[in-house]
Amino acid sequence: MSYAETPAQPDLDQLLADETLLTLPEVAEYLGVPVTRVHDLIGARKLLMYRREGTKFVPRLLLGDDGEMSKFVSGAITVLHDGGYNDEEILAYLFTADDSLPGRPVDALHGHGAREVIRRAQAMAF
Repeated sequence: MSYAETPAQPDLDQLLADETLLTLPEVAEYLGVPVTRVHDLIGARKLLMYRREGTKFVPRLLLGDDGEMSKFVSGAITVLHDGGYNDEEILAYLFTADDSLPGRPVDALHGHGAREVIRRAQAMAF
């Protein structure tokens, strides 16, 4: 059973309602790259976008600090995609609180829990 098939999957609009969402041009500016590179990162499954009312956004927490990509976030995305999860399922997983971490996987990916989240992503995917 995939993450999307679990009965309690939260709505992405609710999960991301209080998150800082960047448009693709804002992501390009943050990373210091052309917007076409942002499209490449999304296409390569190193970054995820979220659509709200026809506009494409990237949750700020998917990016690293200081204008760089987060290797742990992109690694988790890649592992989950390779395991058959779609973008919405991955976003839901990353932004849903998990008491066993504690917190959300996306927050743990920016701290000491990054390796644990990657390990869990590998276990979920296969």
